Formats: sequence, structure tokens, C-alpha cells
Amino acid sequence: MDIYDRYILPFFINLACGTGVFRQQRAKLVTQARGVVLDVGAGSGHNFPFYDPKLVEKLYALEPSAGMRKLAAKRAQALAFPLEWLDLPGEQIPLADASVDTVVLTFTLCTIPDWQSALAQVSRVLKPDGRLLFCEHGLAPEPAVQRWQHRLNPGWKKCAGGCHLNRPIVDYLREAGFTIQQLDAGYLPKTPRIAGFVSAGIATR
Repeated sequence: MDIYDRYILPFFINLACGTGVFRQQRAKLVTQARGVVLDVGAGSGHNFPFYDPKLVEKLYALEPSAGMRKLAAKRAQALAFPLEWLDLPGEQIPLADASVDTVVLTFTLCTIPDWQSALAQVSRVLKPDGRLLFCEHGLAPEPAVQRWQHRLNPGWKKCAGGCHLNRPIVDYLREAGFTIQQLDAGYLPKTPRIAGFVSAGIATR
């Protein structure tokens, strides 16, 4: 399993999260980041091309997988602003309180084991007027799709690096104390419904 996690899974995730529909979602969201930015679960850097160098002062990229950081190297080199990698999981953000203007969560919250701790850390590092930009797949609204998500979730997690099909993302954000300022939810085109219901938007503390 260690060989799979180190060498196979990063390439699988890089390909799956880099398709056209995912890029469109990232483009709509990530361009709104500004100031000091924290990208939680930066992965192979699919968000990097969409950060506006005129708006971003510095980017912290939190990513515990060495394989994903290696795949991100070329995208990182193209950035026109400072980048600092943080080799830690989402539950551990080594930044000062109220030190970040924008936190970006894209297709990450589905995987973090302790999402409560991760969102508490996000809230802690965000400035009082900071914004959380999120785009996450999760629990679909239709009961029929939900049933399949629940059935397939155990096997899916094993193959997809801990990714959950059935997390109620917006509920999690609200439970963590965030206020949803903007929300756009729906199915991604050309994506299986069990993994294609996406909630994207802006939240504040």
C-alpha cells in the first residue's frame, strides 16, 4: 500500500483533478484569492496557474505528500510571487493566528481525516476580514444518488487516498462557524453523479 500511496496515487489524483471541468471550477474561484494566501491540500499545484500575481502577495501551499509536491514542481516554478511549502496535513497549519487573507480549499475537504480540526485551524489563521474560497465535491441532494455514495464510499476511500464521496460540505463549514456568503452548487458535467456534486463559494468567519 505504501508503494501505491507514494508512486501511483499521486499520478492518479493529478490526472483526475486536472481535467477540463475541474480546471473551469478552479479558474472561477482561485482568481479571487488575494493577499497572503493559504492553499490547503495544494496537491500537484493545479490551482497555481489561476492565482493572479497582481493580487497575491505570498502563497503558502500545505501538502503532506512528497509525491504530490514533486508533481507540482513545474507549476511552482512558474509563479511570479513567493511560494512556501508546508509539509503537514490539514489538521496542522504552522502559521500565526489571523495571518492569512485568503484560504483556498479545492477538492481537499473530502480527504482530510479530521475535518473538524482542519476547519478550526483554517478559522484560526484567517484574518477577521479574511475569506475562505471553497470548491468541494460531496453528498448529493437526491436520495438515490446518496444511497450509492454511501454504498461505494468504503471502497472508494481505499482507492482514492481517503477521499469521501458523501461528506456534506456546506454543513461542515457552517458547523465550524463559517458564514456562507456565496454558494453555487450542482453537478459537474461529464462526471459520475456519485462524485460530481460540487459546492463552491465564499465563506467568512
